[in-house]
Amino acid sequence: MSDELRQFGVDAYDRWTAMWNGDVGLAEEIMAPEFTLRYAQANTEAFDDARAPAELAGLIAGWHRYRDGIRFTAQGTAVVDLALVDGRPEGLVARPYLAEFTDEHGATVARSGTDTLRISGGLISEVWSVSSGAAGRTFYR
Repeated sequence: MSDELRQFGVDAYDRWTAMWNGDVGLAEEIMAPEFTLRYAQANTEAFDDARAPAELAGLIAGWHRYRDGIRFTAQGTAVVDLALVDGRPEGLVARPYLAEFTDEHGATVARSGTDTLRISGGLISEVWSVSSGAAGRTFYR
């Protein structure tokens, strides 16, 4: 894999993270016109049901109203497995993340997880997201 493809994968994950940090306009730029999200957490069904960029942007904006101040940070080294197909990147990008917010008692809540992005035609077409186990589930309530 070329350095350019690897950088494309890292950049795609960084833009995905920026979208989750509230830059919801990125949804139209980085998401395929129709996609599939697979969240392995309780109470995330609305995300699993989203299929269009505008729908996802609305859900993320609502998420920020619910968890004011939430911040997602990419962590570790990205795993990038991309190839050019008809001149556009295709394949997988995976990377751990950390999400932090302040709860109603003023305590910092931190949860880790991993998102795996399927890239099709240069856009995110599928995402698998898993957070930090049973303790992570409180994050979504």
